[in-house]
Amino acid sequence: MSPKTTTPLIDLVGDARFVLLGEASHGTHEFYRERAQITKRLILEKGFTAVAVEADWPDAYRANCYVRGASDDANAREALGDFRRFPTWMWRNTDVVDFIEWLRAHNDTLARGATQIGLYGLDLYSLHTSMEAVLRFLEKVDPDAAREARARYECFDHVSKDTQVYGFLTGRGLMKSCEDEAVSQLVDLRRRAMEYARRDGRLIADEVFSAEQNARLVKNAEAYYRAMFLEDVSSWNLRDRHMVETLEALVAHLDRQGQRAKVVVWAHNSHLGDARATAMGQRGELNIGQLMREQYGRDAVLVGFTTHHGTVTAASDWGGPAERKSVRRALPGSYEAMFHGTGLDRFLLNLCKDDEATAGLHELKLERAIGVIYRPETERMSHYFYARLPEQFDAVLHFDETRAVEPLERTAEWEKGEVPETFPFGV
Repeated sequence: MSPKTTTPLIDLVGDARFVLLGEASHGTHEFYRERAQITKRLILEKGFTAVAVEADWPDAYRANCYVRGASDDANAREALGDFRRFPTWMWRNTDVVDFIEWLRAHNDTLARGATQIGLYGLDLYSLHTSMEAVLRFLEKVDPDAAREARARYECFDHVSKDTQVYGFLTGRGLMKSCEDEAVSQLVDLRRRAMEYARRDGRLIADEVFSAEQNARLVKNAEAYYRAMFLEDVSSWNLRDRHMVETLEALVAHLDRQGQRAKVVVWAHNSHLGDARATAMGQRGELNIGQLMREQYGRDAVLVGFTTHHGTVTAASDWGGPAERKSVRRALPGSYEAMFHGTGLDRFLLNLCKDDEATAGLHELKLERAIGVIYRPETERMSHYFYARLPEQFDAVLHFDETRAVEPLERTAEWEKGEVPETFPFGV
């Protein structure tokens, strides 16, 4: 969208401290590109100081070091090298590379001592990678503490690195959990953090904070994988609570360094739209958007993204190769179909206004969500849910036709693509 089109969104943000930018899929070029453009404006015009994304902390922290000029990586592609877990295309794509390079160039222009923009991960899937990061840090600053940490984390060795097996065995009571060990390590690291931070000023303070975040991630990931096999919604809630906990810890850390942190958050609509306005809330699920609104009110602005048809990068099954898939035209009766009916290629809709444009949006309608897996053959069941859009978001950006994000590593399946869908809608 043009700067003129998104200016009303910048105006809507006002003095808000958090702007949550969603996406209706994890593989759409327009969503990534537009979030980057909006984020640049928020940094340049509104003084935002950090970008927090739906990614694992240790993987994103390597990219953070690059954008702040504190790594040996030669370019953004190298800095994104730790994103090896499925789905790699979610962060290893050309749009993210462009944005990472922009962040680096922006930081390079700042005067010495000025606040640099950081990039941070919020998610909790990196249990073993985070354990390794904690051990590397302690081996450097406190070898005795490293030995204690290694002894605690050996509890997880019984299932190697298979977190699914760990979750199944502990969730079913077939194996003792490592909860106590994970909690003890986090408490111990926090207890020693002040001592470590005093040793070498701001640089070591950042390293201590990152190590503490990794230890927190281990604790919360252990609980998450253990809850996955319970017959309730606790694993989803644990994950989103962890992401908000990480966000709040990040803000507190940046504030302690003399900044008033203002953060842009990138994640899927299902995480950033207020769950209370969707079928998720009816199932007892909560999410980042709900928690941020409850805690910060108008200081958090929630922005959703939608599309009607086009292509998307997604897999057919978990762990499968990246494919360039055709996105079916939106179902009749959905918000996306309504937006398509305007005849506009793209537009911004301010949902905070009670006017003619939002008059017909308050009743429950279908809304589409595509994650890393897209199954058009079961689209209604797999990818649609009911929502009240004006209660879910403060604003929505609609792109009628979109195209697949370009992975850095293109598979044969992605290059081949799909024959365009000819049906008027999916069933």
